[in-house]
Amino acid sequence: RLESQPSDVLSAVVGMFERFGASPQSLFDLEEKIKIDRGKCVARSYQVEGLMAMWLMGIGIVQFYDADGNMLATINLLEEAVPQQMVA
Repeated sequence: RLESQPSDVLSAVVGMFERFGASPQSLFDLEEKIKIDRGKCVARSYQVEGLMAMWLMGIGIVQFYDADGNMLATINLLEEAVPQQMVA
């Protein structure tokens, strides 16, 4: 189980991006966007080298996508720290 702290989630995202083939050098150029709704942070997205991760804060999951929008994996921050890889 991961604490839903931005720095912890970012570390998990970086690790998964490396696992999906992002070069360590490219991770210095990681783009992060924050979605605010009615003054509250509801989601964060992370992008690098065609990979994207979306942290849906209200439900405590991080989903990972490739450049074509195919879901690669999901991490449930409320239940476990082991990512669930999608079956093709």
